[in-house]
Amino acid sequence: MIVETQSARFDSISLDCGAVLAPVEVAYETYGELNSARTNAILIEHAFSGDAHAAGISHDGGKPGWWDNMIGPGKAFDTNKYFVICANVLGGCKGTTGPQSINPATGAPYAMQFPVITMSDVVRLQKMLVEHLGITRLLSVAGGSMGGMQALEWAVAFPDAIASAIPIATTARHSAQQIAFNEVGRQAIMADLDWNQGNYYGTKPPARGLAVARMVGHITYMSDDSMREKFGRRFQDKDEALPDFSKVFEVESYLRYRGSQFVDRFDANSYLYITKAMDFFDIANGHGSLAAALERATARFLVLSFTSDWLYPTYQSLEIVSALRGRNRDVAFCELPSNYGHDAFLVDVGEQTELVRGFLASTLRSKP
Repeated sequence: MIVETQSARFDSISLDCGAVLAPVEVAYETYGELNSARTNAILIEHAFSGDAHAAGISHDGGKPGWWDNMIGPGKAFDTNKYFVICANVLGGCKGTTGPQSINPATGAPYAMQFPVITMSDVVRLQKMLVEHLGITRLLSVAGGSMGGMQALEWAVAFPDAIASAIPIATTARHSAQQIAFNEVGRQAIMADLDWNQGNYYGTKPPARGLAVARMVGHITYMSDDSMREKFGRRFQDKDEALPDFSKVFEVESYLRYRGSQFVDRFDANSYLYITKAMDFFDIANGHGSLAAALERATARFLVLSFTSDWLYPTYQSLEIVSALRGRNRDVAFCELPSNYGHDAFLVDVGEQTELVRGFLASTLRSKP
């Protein structure tokens, strides 16, 4: 399935910080067909480093989507049955307005003049896109990690606009540890002299800082077991001679590769803005408590976590489940066994597929 990224342009969007972005563009892809009643639409939310290309083979690069093992004919999000949408988030660097976009007031990239954004802003722009596509109610909103945060925001901010939500490997708010890891990444970028207070467009980008930020992040996505199985303590050159600084462990080589690869596809300022939006996120804000916030939700929920995920551990998913059950909401929960750590939702899709497939089918049958 060859897919092409599309773009929608809106006159403006008002942000939580009080600023107005005008105009604003959002990049998105769609898969499958919208039925005549417009009742089979599912919005897929990408994680931090993802983008709108969730499935199929990209028209311009020939690469598969980041969740291609879950979206497509006969897969968990079956495109023979459902119309699936995925949009690049506000502040991103893959077609949606972000720091590298041109500021119409100056004719130059926004850089650090881009306004601070929140998950609420991200979801508000998605709501505009969904309405632009002629859809008033989504069958489901689903996503892992940062995508799960957006699914929760949808359920609370626009309860009448979704029938179900599937937050996977996520949280209702970042812990101090999660904020700390993000801050290390941000400081690595800002300590790079090439960052130049964010004004690096058209010159040398802060590649070293961004690569280190990605290396730190990637460590948190894996588990101790998966790293041991994949790398152990093996050297890259297989040489067991006396140690010196020229010797490189396989895990070091892998992290360096991941860091350099990330530099080629992601914008450093987007890294700063999006991670900060994740840290600011707290679904209870303005509601007094998590339970009070989720009381607004009318959607059915399927909440999934993974045993080896230490970045977004199961206790954070259980906090969401407990709050929903405390308000007598329709929620199913499953902790899936996996050795892949936080990345499990992207790679360990067997049981995940069966759970999502059954949940969506029952939602489609029972939707009001």
